[in-house]
Amino acid sequence: QVRMVESGGGLVQAGGSLRLSCAASGSIFSVDRMGWYRQAPGKQREMVAVFISGGGITNYADSVRGRFTISRDNARNTVYLQMNNLEPEDTAVYYCNMYVKLIGTPYSSTYWGQGTQVTVSS
Repeated sequence: QVRMVESGGGLVQAGGSLRLSCAASGSIFSVDRMGWYRQAPGKQREMVAVFISGGGITNYADSVRGRFTISRDNARNTVYLQMNNLEPEDTAVYYCNMYVKLIGTPYSSTYWGQGTQVTVSS
């Protein structure tokens, strides 16, 4: 099985910064896609930033491009989200997502973190 642990959320004033991290552990053979999603109250979960593949190709939501940066540490199966110039509209629960192949299995499955609250005050 896979355990996903997120950290780094919190309360920050508009214009501030936060850095989220998400580490996966367990019987992991490889991790392909990694990314961050968020869900605000009353809204659907939306993509924030993702690595499209196991390489360095990324995709960002238009609303965060230029302010957020996704990065990864493959050796630690960890994905990060550096969030700068935060806005009240960024307030949401942030979830990490990884597409993981377990040791001894021929297929990959999607795993989600437990979510971390980010609140941006105006």
